[in-house]
Amino acid sequence: MRSNKIEEYKKTLKLSEFQRQVLVGTLLGDGCLETQNNGRTYRLKIEHSIAQKDYVVWKYQVFKNFILSEPRIHKRISYGLLRKNYCFSTVSHRSLRFYGQQFYKNGKKTMPKIISKIISPLALAVWFMDDGSIKSKQHKALVIHSQSFNKQDLLKIVEVLDKKYGINSTLRKREDGSGYILYLLSKTVEKFIDLVKENILPSMKYKLGNTIA
Repeated sequence: MRSNKIEEYKKTLKLSEFQRQVLVGTLLGDGCLETQNNGRTYRLKIEHSIAQKDYVVWKYQVFKNFILSEPRIHKRISYGLLRKNYCFSTVSHRSLRFYGQQFYKNGKKTMPKIISKIISPLALAVWFMDDGSIKSKQHKALVIHSQSFNKQDLLKIVEVLDKKYGINSTLRKREDGSGYILYLLSKTVEKFIDLVKENILPSMKYKLGNTIA
């Protein structure tokens, strides 16, 4: 598509409410926004392990009207091993600017001050699919590997989960010192599961272990 046609097409684009909620969950998780014009527009980048290809395809379908090329395999070397990820990027667009302003300060990802207003059950489900897992086969607690955010950022989420949804959580420092893990405590974990389970994709339900049928 020629650049002038792309620009005309972009003018027709607007985020749906569903896309907004998936975007919030994605930015809480592994997704990132990039700007090349000092914040006037942003593009969304999604990249997950090739093992989670179905999940990437689902996100691709969610944002398809903002995407000009299909997902691709990205190969890279990590710790001496070849890793294959599946990824895509959206076009740069002004509709993403609000979220870029909320989630990034001085080029670093941060927890939005208005997170209590923009969080939703769907956003929580997407965040969990990105970064969540069952603690272990011996525990009912769930965890979200949330090292993208600092302690003060995560304390905001702890408070929001409690006040908005009645879900108890706490923070624990990672053993390697690379940030914090958000623990969803067993005494209210059923509330969390009830909140997100309808939006957990079949291919991602393994992250909940045997906590749901």
